[in-house]
Amino acid sequence: MTHFPAWKIALILAVAALGALAALPNLFSRQTAEALPGWIPHRQISLGLDLQGGSHLLLDVDTGALIRERLESMVEAVRAELRTARIRYEQLGIAGSAVQVTIPEPAERARVEEILRRVDPGSEVETYEDGRITVALTEQAISERETAAVEQSLEIIRRRIDETGVREPTIQRQGRTRILVQLPGIDDPERVKRLIGKTAKMTFHLVDDGDLSQALAGRPPPGTMLLPLVEDQVAGQQPQQLLVNRRVLVSGENLISAEPTFQENEAVVSFRFDSVGARRFGEATTQNVGRLLAIVLDNQVISAPRIREPIIGGSGVISGTFTVADARDLALLLRAGALPAPLTVIEERTVGAGLGADSIEGGKLAGIVGVILVAAFMVLAYGFFGLLAIVAVVVNVILLLGALSLLQATLTLPGIAGIVLTAGMAVDANVLIYEHVREEVRQGRSALSSLDAGFSRAMTTILDSNLTTLIAGIVLYVLGSGPVRGFAVTLSIGILTTMFTAVMLTRLMVFTWYRRTRPQVLPI
Repeated sequence: MTHFPAWKIALILAVAALGALAALPNLFSRQTAEALPGWIPHRQISLGLDLQGGSHLLLDVDTGALIRERLESMVEAVRAELRTARIRYEQLGIAGSAVQVTIPEPAERARVEEILRRVDPGSEVETYEDGRITVALTEQAISERETAAVEQSLEIIRRRIDETGVREPTIQRQGRTRILVQLPGIDDPERVKRLIGKTAKMTFHLVDDGDLSQALAGRPPPGTMLLPLVEDQVAGQQPQQLLVNRRVLVSGENLISAEPTFQENEAVVSFRFDSVGARRFGEATTQNVGRLLAIVLDNQVISAPRIREPIIGGSGVISGTFTVADARDLALLLRAGALPAPLTVIEERTVGAGLGADSIEGGKLAGIVGVILVAAFMVLAYGFFGLLAIVAVVVNVILLLGALSLLQATLTLPGIAGIVLTAGMAVDANVLIYEHVREEVRQGRSALSSLDAGFSRAMTTILDSNLTTLIAGIVLYVLGSGPVRGFAVTLSIGILTTMFTAVMLTRLMVFTWYRRTRPQVLPI
């Protein structure tokens, strides 16, 4: 008991000092913390949605639309292949979750099967006696596309939110097709929600020269589609319809930059393609001088300028009835990339900053009252040793806050509960030690022998109880989500700091006191 190596004393004091240094920035505002000297950590604990206020969104990725889009592209590919092969076909279209085509000539059906397998190698092709041939995506292919769509949506949402300047957002997958988005402390939740929800899929098409009246009557020519023209749309009136070729000349995937700017005192968006997009755009504009080029965003024509000359530089401008904010948001969406599938908001909650402030004050009050009551109990029950336990608890909480700051963990209301629970568990470890010391004193042992035996006997119990709680915290973190994870993080880190303060720090303080006073009777 009396032997405490110098290196161990130095290690304990160094850990306590580093913990205090890491927790120090939380006493200041974010601006003040960032202005601290470079040798002081600048990281602070991030406040969660329930403490800071903000928006909670649960989004669902419409994978059904993704599959339908894939089937529509297969229809266009099959039509092009059959026309190139000069094979007569009928009733080409989507039937359920498959593409179906009827081949009147039995001799051509084997060739068509090969063509369909070439269009989508991972699909299932079936031929029926009446000449119908279907090509359907396999379950594995559908599952892979859904997984890829959700992962891609996660990344694009993260890029869009980062562009808005929201600090410490929570963006994570929930279930098979859902995405949880928590935006603490945002000033304009509606704008962020609009940015998140927009698919922002931009494509360039030629405006078809076919008969618009037949298309408006419900008989559009094959390979075309009717889309609304929102440029110069008058409020309260139906937008003009344009007949647009389905064939995509260039897609937004080839964009490498998009910036809001001004042209002739109007807000516009300038864009630039990569080398592949620049080549395709140059070829398309060279071959179609004089025709209208439809710029389509989320199934709406936002601009339809006439191609007056070839555009071979790989850059251009999107003009329209944009405000400065509209141009900025459109440029942001194009830079972040298009979502692979539409998103649906299935749950939305907004927490006011006032409610978050009330939660913080309530948590502070609960923590202060809890610490005062625990301190009073320890002093009444153990006297001087109770004071040492209080010092250990304070250091324990400081170490916990320092660890959360270094990890930049998000503190939620359940997390505050975890901190209060940690303080109680730290006292519990000291109670175990002191009760064992009391038992040794009652049996007539000397002061040094009682202290040594008390710490040794309590060690096994402390390790066992904290280890089982740590396992529970790990399970909560792995299986839980949101606030449950926040509670699990603070609880798990608190267990580690509790074991350090109870096993190392308390023993060091008791050892130092004993060496200086050499008491014959322990004040416990």
